[in-house]
Amino acid sequence: MISLLRGEVAHVGLHSAILDVHGMGMLVHATPQTLAGLIEGQQAVLHTSLIVREDSMTLYGFADAEQRTVFETLIGVSGVGPRLGLAVLAVHTPEAIRIAASSGDDKAFSKVPGIGPKGARRIVLELTDKLVPVDGTTSTPGGSHSWRTQVLQAMTGLGWSEKDAGAAIDDAVKNDPDTVATGNVGEILRVTLRLLGQDGARVGSRMKV
Repeated sequence: MISLLRGEVAHVGLHSAILDVHGMGMLVHATPQTLAGLIEGQQAVLHTSLIVREDSMTLYGFADAEQRTVFETLIGVSGVGPRLGLAVLAVHTPEAIRIAASSGDDKAFSKVPGIGPKGARRIVLELTDKLVPVDGTTSTPGGSHSWRTQVLQAMTGLGWSEKDAGAAIDDAVKNDPDTVATGNVGEILRVTLRLLGQDGARVGSRMKV
């Protein structure tokens, strides 16, 4: 795993830069903010994340380790790839992303090009317990059943009626009480959607027309 590069900046483009590391040109994709801090001919240090695919190995660079941490957490969300993760960091600071995730602010993610309302809601649900503000504060309402409200909102946002979404959540409570007991919103949502996916007839009947 290549986690850091130190070398002379050989080229800076609109979406990427090339660092000369001991005579080897390393192409690194980065946000406009990170690229703006690079000056051709000068030394630079980038924290990196190497994404390996069947047909490619791509490096993504960040000005600090915190940006990389948030990026790697973002791309762990279903439907969020490296390019979209980079786009989120181009719009919001890492701390702003942590606050939006922990407080359930899906509108913050909707401001990112390529992320619609449903995608933003899913991101918030999956990141709620994975990204929290550095100081540990959060504006998410407390309460033993706060997860249910968030899962219900996510379900209705995905096209289910409130009544049927509630019934689906009840099914999840009965079928996987251990996961529900954790209060982890993202996990409970995944369990609920998985149960719905196993019953095609119920899926068809519960979708809004």
